[in-house]
Amino acid sequence: MLRNWWNILILAIPSLVSFATQTVTGTVNLIMVGGLGFITIAIVGVSNIIMYNAFAIFSGIGHTVNYLVAQNYGAGDMRKGIERTYLAMMMCLVFAVVIALVGWGAADQILSWTGGSEDLVRQGSFYLELRFYAMAFGIINFAFHGFLRGIGATRMSMVVALISNLLIILLTYAMTFGELGFPKLGLTGAGFAILIGEAVQLLICAYIFFFVLHKRFHTRSRKAIVFQWPEMKLIAFESGKLGVQEFSLSFSMYIFTAFVARLGDRALAANEVALSVMALGFMPAFAFGATATILVGQNVGRGTPHIGRRVGTDTAILGTLFMIILGTVEFFFAETIAHWYSKDPEVYLLAAFLIKVSAYLQIFDGLLNYYAGGLRGIGDTTFLLRISFLVSWVLFVPLAYVCIFILDMGSLGAWLSLYSFLLVFGISVMVRFYRTDWNAVKLKQAEGH
Repeated sequence: MLRNWWNILILAIPSLVSFATQTVTGTVNLIMVGGLGFITIAIVGVSNIIMYNAFAIFSGIGHTVNYLVAQNYGAGDMRKGIERTYLAMMMCLVFAVVIALVGWGAADQILSWTGGSEDLVRQGSFYLELRFYAMAFGIINFAFHGFLRGIGATRMSMVVALISNLLIILLTYAMTFGELGFPKLGLTGAGFAILIGEAVQLLICAYIFFFVLHKRFHTRSRKAIVFQWPEMKLIAFESGKLGVQEFSLSFSMYIFTAFVARLGDRALAANEVALSVMALGFMPAFAFGATATILVGQNVGRGTPHIGRRVGTDTAILGTLFMIILGTVEFFFAETIAHWYSKDPEVYLLAAFLIKVSAYLQIFDGLLNYYAGGLRGIGDTTFLLRISFLVSWVLFVPLAYVCIFILDMGSLGAWLSLYSFLLVFGISVMVRFYRTDWNAVKLKQAEGH
């Protein structure tokens, strides 16, 4: 067991650092721009939710590359893995253009749909437009990282994330406040910083894929650039299911944020501060969930799915231990942390209360990520789509509406509905993982193969 745990940590810790770097980047940026006022905090927070939705629609491509390449790697058939990666990149390029066009033509309208004040929409429209442009690069980057994780190169993925996110932090400071020879652009500068960081990350990912990994996997081989309709159909279908699953979750969070916005700009700012802090707690969940996908997928490829089941369980145990440690830190230092974001007493005191409420409840979000990662590893994407839609729209959104507007429970009611949703979702996915017939689990193939 100790050997399994060590192998899990070798993969999980770089992923943890990578996700933590992204989360810390968002946290540091929110703290830096927080000095511009609570309206700015609300703009960045709402924009984060909107971009999460934009990303979610197309994130299924990266998740699909991740688990298919993991299976191909385990089976020793990386030629197929490279072919599938090329097909996925073709899809990403098309969708990147769509995302950029949406940002160019509809950023202000999308921001107004959240129900924020006129000041919020007026000050935040161009910032959101820049975030859409950055997301066009981001979905391609996510697919590249899916490939790296699929082959177990989590340390390489971590280094890329560190370079990109440190650049974003530096540029946010310089371009927001006019330091290091840059003009003082305020919130607009923060938007440009994210755009530049994502563009640089794409250049680094392309260099790694086409040059660093070419000797090992022949990534520049013309034979890999083959359009095969059965494979494209498989990738599109799997990406669609995983994308709709993520979008179902993210859009329900968008509705949730719109509900909270009706409580006022300060309540919305406190909600976004709390979500930003809790994202630090979510990072072990994401990291160990990604590790479960890698190890379960590779074992499916090797023809040893029962070992994948065992490793999936060990991954969940280790991830939960990390969540407990972080939850404890967040609980006892909630007010101090919230005060870093805002000096407005109404904002940081409410945010601190919400952080304490969710410090240990986030363990259920961990269960969701670990076992969903395991199910992705075996290709059980249909169940993930169905349960995501069910709990998001039959439970979460109606319960949030009742708690906020009918029972008049304010921000507390909003967060109790959020964690009721995560509890049911997490347990449902865990039960599915253990009730799966692992004797029937096989390598994912396109129709006709």
